[in-house]
Amino acid sequence: MNLAAYFRRQSPGTRNSSRFRRLVVHVFLGNLLFLASPAIGREEHPSKKESKTSFADCQVPVGSTGQEPGTPPSQRMSEQKESSGRRGSFIIAPLPISSPALGTGLVPLLGYIFPFRRNDKVSPPSVVGAAGLVTNNGSRAFAAFADLFLRQDTYRITSIYAHGNINYDLYGVGLMAGNEGRKFPLEQSGEIYRGEFLRRLAWDFFLGLRFWSGGSVVTPRGTGDGSPPPDLGLHTTLRSLGLHLNRDTTPNRFYPTNGMMLDFTSDFFSEALGSKYSFQAYRFTFNKYGSLSEKQVLAYNLYICGTGGQPPFYGNCIYGTNNELRGYTAGRYLDRYMFATQLEYRLSLQMRFGVVGFGGVGEVISGGSQILRSNYLLPAGGGGVRFQLSKQYRVNLRADFARGKDTWTWGMGVGEAF
Repeated sequence: MNLAAYFRRQSPGTRNSSRFRRLVVHVFLGNLLFLASPAIGREEHPSKKESKTSFADCQVPVGSTGQEPGTPPSQRMSEQKESSGRRGSFIIAPLPISSPALGTGLVPLLGYIFPFRRNDKVSPPSVVGAAGLVTNNGSRAFAAFADLFLRQDTYRITSIYAHGNINYDLYGVGLMAGNEGRKFPLEQSGEIYRGEFLRRLAWDFFLGLRFWSGGSVVTPRGTGDGSPPPDLGLHTTLRSLGLHLNRDTTPNRFYPTNGMMLDFTSDFFSEALGSKYSFQAYRFTFNKYGSLSEKQVLAYNLYICGTGGQPPFYGNCIYGTNNELRGYTAGRYLDRYMFATQLEYRLSLQMRFGVVGFGGVGEVISGGSQILRSNYLLPAGGGGVRFQLSKQYRVNLRADFARGKDTWTWGMGVGEAF
């Protein structure tokens, strides 16, 4: 799979979509997928957010401020920061991973959440950190990231670098290939860099440029019963320029209780930039949140993906790599187009604990004459527990169990799934 593909949706520049877990796991494993995306599952971990790995979303514990839902984000952020006497908060989590795609292992994570300037009462907290990956199938990876919010939330800068090798199985492109279950074992090694610079516009919209650059080598790990992809053993460079549009009205990046998030990215890979393949990748995310009570939140997520041109197999839309949907081995289903939608119920309990229940449906589509069909839908559902790692920023450690049509996943991560 491709690091970029896995990480695209988790674009750290997005406030909501880049929940702290995507931050790292999405950010980290997500990016690792730009180099090796087809196999990694959402078990997080991964990851967004980019991801959202990204992780700059800031919020107060539910009900802790007594603010009305209509309170402006800048006022909510200011009140939260004034109530906190500490400079920042460290997040340290050795996350176990048990994934059908990657095997069993560990994702060590170290992150630091902090206000970039003490006198800035408007900007969400910035995040810097690093994460690793070690599993029993031989996958090894490392990533470092930064998500910065500057000048009264006028500018947002995101940067991530990842290096490593991912071992996974390629099932082929298309729904039928995924259903057949025939796979070809691959190892993809390489590195990836992504940078973004966004500026605030009117009505809380942010717009800016993004840049991807990476290279990888795909080699077989055996024969298997599936078909091998082209370009085996060749070093492939992918490089792109693109746009990122984001609007987020949630009061907390890490645990939103109300508001919405809209995020759109477009990446243009071109031979003129030094890329081996010329293709286009488009991603759209819409999240909506509502508080049912002081301790209950209902969250909705819609994700749409489209690819044009002539991408490598790992440049397609990949089902199960950005928590849409949990319950599927990442890379089993991939194609030109994809959609996924899900609903999640979140309940905060005593002693920093919480529980969630979720369910949704999606599909991968080749385009052309193929349209959405009910018998081709890929449903999933499950539940999980939460433990609050940071009371200051309301960052949760999550553990989820999910069941897909004929597969299951279990994983842990930092931050909410969306």
